[in-house]
Amino acid sequence: MITLSEIREARDRIASHIIRTPLVYSPTFSSTCGYEVYLKLETMQKAGSFKVRGAMNRILTCRDEIGERGVVAASAGNHAQGVAMAARVAGVPATVVMPVWASVSKQAAARSYGAVVILSGANLEESIRHAKDLAKGGMTYIPAFDDPAIIAGQGTVGLEILEALPETDLILVPVGGGGLIAGITIAAKGVDPRVRVCGVQAAACPSAVEAVKAGRPVLVEAGETLADGIRVRQVGDLAFPVIRGLVDEIFLVEEEEIARAMLLLLERKRVIAEGAGAAPLAALLSGKVKTREGSRVVLVVSGGNVDTPLLDRVIHHGLILNGRVLQAEVILEDVPGALAGLLSVIARAGGNILQIHHVRGRRDLPVQAVRVALEVETRDEEHRREVVREVEKAGYPIQIFS
Repeated sequence: MITLSEIREARDRIASHIIRTPLVYSPTFSSTCGYEVYLKLETMQKAGSFKVRGAMNRILTCRDEIGERGVVAASAGNHAQGVAMAARVAGVPATVVMPVWASVSKQAAARSYGAVVILSGANLEESIRHAKDLAKGGMTYIPAFDDPAIIAGQGTVGLEILEALPETDLILVPVGGGGLIAGITIAAKGVDPRVRVCGVQAAACPSAVEAVKAGRPVLVEAGETLADGIRVRQVGDLAFPVIRGLVDEIFLVEEEEIARAMLLLLERKRVIAEGAGAAPLAALLSGKVKTREGSRVVLVVSGGNVDTPLLDRVIHHGLILNGRVLQAEVILEDVPGALAGLLSVIARAGGNILQIHHVRGRRDLPVQAVRVALEVETRDEEHRREVVREVEKAGYPIQIFS
């Protein structure tokens, strides 16, 4: 097992090459949950996530063993960027293999840090196999999580948390392959054994939860999830003993909980977090996490590399979930003034029209009728219900979709 002293050595090794990210108190989330809530913002780390810590430690540790062909890694995003940046610091070439579906923005980011990007594999497992084949030709393979130097590098997050907030009671950490939570747990409990460390996974990919149940790492089926950064179907062999023996609990969060957390981080703290980074807040807000009132709780917001189109969809979906957008259809008589009458009712109720679409001539519509699809901005769930009541009171049949 990796030791606290190895994590401290990793901190000294990488300190001048990474950012000591801030630990920020959140009055909003604290008042909502009844705890003192702090955010460890790895979104502000180089390359946008914690991954650069482990990659930097791994590459600097074996720098003298790396040949002229450099290093190779496989990743759909954050690890690729971390390896590319670490390799640039170490002055060695980097190649990253990404699945064919990897986002264009993440490909571009890895290239911008100097890596050669190869698209290969219908899934991450196939990309990893291709990267390991390349390593046989003289490259040094850099694992994403199941490696002592990687885990020690990620553990520096835990040291920084305890140095900034020695009285920490609970740390919530996203769990994919397990390298981050293993490193943080060893560091935090090594400094203060009373600190609780809990993991958070997307319910769509519960690999750590199932591993604990089975008593060994197992391969799980993985559904689509906003938390693609922790969509790892099997936890690492090195991380598993730490997860089983030292991690206090692992929580599962649903997709709607992740979407709400992403939106709240953006609106309340102006933090753009990817789904994996928002998972700890999702668990806390869901009420699944139970600890003493007034406890000091640290959420590890592990990364912020979310694609802009996805962020736009998440924001819109989050607004719907939070009662901030009403989606509905109304059947109107197709006569002058009918639409104006409906819109005036919505305006008097304080609703703001975001989108409007007319449908005429459908088989399911009377000849003198038009279906109007609306998106209306509302303040909250109660205001949304108020707008619906006013529309119904005015005699308009309304069908609600959100």
